[in-house]
Amino acid sequence: MKSKECFLCPRKCGVNRASGEIGFCGQTDKIRAARAALHFWEEPCISGEDGSGAVFFSGCNLKCVFCQNEPIAKGTAGREITPERLTEIFFELKEQGANNINLVTAGHFLPQIITAIERAKLEGFDLAFVYNTSGYEEVDAIRALDGLIDIYLPDLKYVSPELSGKYSHAPDYFLKASGAIAEMVRQTGEPAFYMKKQHEMTMAYSLWEKEAAHLMDAVEYNQICDDPDADILMARGTIVRHLLLPGQLEDSRAVIRYLYETYGDEIYLSIMNQYTPLPQVAGYPELNRKVSEEEYDAILQYAMDLGVENAFFQEGDVASESFIPCFDEQGL
Repeated sequence: MKSKECFLCPRKCGVNRASGEIGFCGQTDKIRAARAALHFWEEPCISGEDGSGAVFFSGCNLKCVFCQNEPIAKGTAGREITPERLTEIFFELKEQGANNINLVTAGHFLPQIITAIERAKLEGFDLAFVYNTSGYEEVDAIRALDGLIDIYLPDLKYVSPELSGKYSHAPDYFLKASGAIAEMVRQTGEPAFYMKKQHEMTMAYSLWEKEAAHLMDAVEYNQICDDPDADILMARGTIVRHLLLPGQLEDSRAVIRYLYETYGDEIYLSIMNQYTPLPQVAGYPELNRKVSEEEYDAILQYAMDLGVENAFFQEGDVASESFIPCFDEQGL
C-alpha cells in the first residue's frame, strides 16, 4: 500500500503520488477534503435525527459524466489535511453529536485513512465508521479495511459495460464493484441496528452503551423504522445504493436483480430517484432530464415483485431538493 507507484484503485495508473504526481483521481497522496460537517441526507439509519459526521474527500477515480458532486470529484474544491488532523476531525464531529463518521469517496487516500482511523481507535473513539463509495474499488483495498469499517455504503451504478464505459469511462465497473461489494458483505455480515437514546447535553451514544443495548435484526428494524419517536441507527451492515438514470430501466432492473439474487436480505438496497441533470450532461440528451415518476414507480414495483423487503426508497420529487452540500471547507 505504500509503494511509490499507486495501484490502489482499478485504474492502476501507477503514478508516484508520494512525489507529487497526480493520479487519475486528480490527487497526490496528501489528503484533500472539502467539508466535514453533520449531514442529514443519508439513509434514515445513517443520518438519524442528529446527522452523520460526513467528511467529503476531494477527487474521484470514476469521473461520471453526470456527477452530482462535480466540484469535489474534479478535485477543484478542498484543502490539504494531515492524517493527524483527520483524527481530530473525527472527535470534533462526535462532539457535535454525529451518529457516525461517514467517509465519502475516500478510497484514493486509503493508507492515510487507515492511519487516522487506527489512531482514533487507540484514543478511545467509539462511533461507527461508514465507508461511502462509488463501488469502483479493488477487493484488496476493501480487505485492508477489515475490522475498521462498521458500515459500507457503496453504489452499484451499472451492470452493463456499455453504459459504465459511456457514462463513467469504466467498462469494468460491474466486475470491480461486484467483487468489492462481496468483500464488504463478508466483513459486515447481516445488518444490525440499535435504538439511540437521547442523553442530557446531547451526548453521543457511547460504545459500552451500544454493546449493552439490544441489537435489532432487519426484521425488527423494518417493523418499527416508521415510528417517528424511534431513532434507530445501523450498527453494522452494508447498504447498496442504486441511482436511477433516465431511460435506463433495463439496467436498473439488472442491478436490483443481481443484488437480490446474490444477497437476499443480507444487505439493504437504497433505490434513489434524486438524479439531477446538471449542465455537464448537455452533450448527453438522454440524460438531460429527471427520472419520471412512472420510471421510478416501475423500478420499485419490480423490486417488490422480486421479493425485496430490505430497501429504502425516496418519496416525492427529491430531484428538486438539494442533496449537494456547500463544499466550503467547513470543519477542516
